[in-house]
Amino acid sequence: MPDKSLDRRPAETAPETAPGSRPARLPRPVYERELLRLQEQLVVMQEWVRARGVRLVVVFEGRDAAGKGGAIKRVTEYLNPRVARVVALPAPTERERGQWYFQRYVEQLPTAGEIALFDRSWYNRAGVERVMGFCTEEEHARFLGQCPVFERLLIEDGILLRKYWFSVGDEEQERRFRSRMSDPTRRWKLSPVDLESRIRWEAYSRAKDEMFAHTDLPDSPWYVVDADDKRRARINMIAHLLSTVPYEEVPRPELTLPPRPPATGYERPPRDTQTWVPDHAASLPGAEGKARR
Repeated sequence: MPDKSLDRRPAETAPETAPGSRPARLPRPVYERELLRLQEQLVVMQEWVRARGVRLVVVFEGRDAAGKGGAIKRVTEYLNPRVARVVALPAPTERERGQWYFQRYVEQLPTAGEIALFDRSWYNRAGVERVMGFCTEEEHARFLGQCPVFERLLIEDGILLRKYWFSVGDEEQERRFRSRMSDPTRRWKLSPVDLESRIRWEAYSRAKDEMFAHTDLPDSPWYVVDADDKRRARINMIAHLLSTVPYEEVPRPELTLPPRPPATGYERPPRDTQTWVPDHAASLPGAEGKARR
């Protein structure tokens, strides 16, 4: 049978939509099937990065609740955390505020054989810092001038740089905010700054447009992801990333599971000599099943 492991074409062709209309929500079976296929290819790409000593940087930016974190989770789900690392920096310390702005991001760049996925990045200065007044006009202007130079240096040094902007509509963002507010497992995702972004929607739009005008360049373009449908956004973003990285399958040595050596008389200590975690699962309704043999 032909080897389809490196077939980077979409598994299914989506129907065309009328100009200006929104595509239908991607059905879950289609999404899960294609996501798994793409995740398998991400593992192939990871092995190529590791074996060839490639340095790959992927920047995830966009409005709050645009789906950046969910996309990153799907990218890294089956990857080796020693190869693919997520960078999500907190607010800068007092010492970091006295440094060159890009300095703490430089420390997070990958070495040979690594992938760094930035869950927000140096573009904080062009977005939240600009809109919320966390930087001065002079600092913002300096960033817009230095950022293209900074990224050009990364690319000239051999780093593969991919920048994704997750675009979400006003109504969809509000729906996601309300969903998070009522979900105790995701309420931590909302901060006062996130909620303030609702009031400053147009200010964020102007800041994003100005950022694109200075940093959407031929050698380091922005790739915009329509993120109103999270499933479609994840599939489209991962498929695009794979299509832009010139990876190939790396031959792996065949693995053989060795047999256990003959027993030499070792006996486990009695169970009552150790402190075991209580069997909480046994107390759940319907937990009774067939005994293991």
